[in-house]
Amino acid sequence: MIGFRAPSQAEVQAAHAAALANGGSDEGAPGFRPADSTDFYGAYMRDPTGNKIAVYCRNGG
Repeated sequence: MIGFRAPSQAEVQAAHAAALANGGSDEGAPGFRPADSTDFYGAYMRDPTGNKIAVYCRNGG
């Protein structure tokens, strides 16, 4: 798995949407991890060849 740090929650959401729109699959919709956290916001997806990708931001942005 490879991870990319994003500047904001909006960028995490946009990256997840772009991945799905371009043949990727959902491995975890955008949201806080763990769900009751307010520090780590991330999304997980797989590219069309099966590589897992994480996009995240810290402290809500």
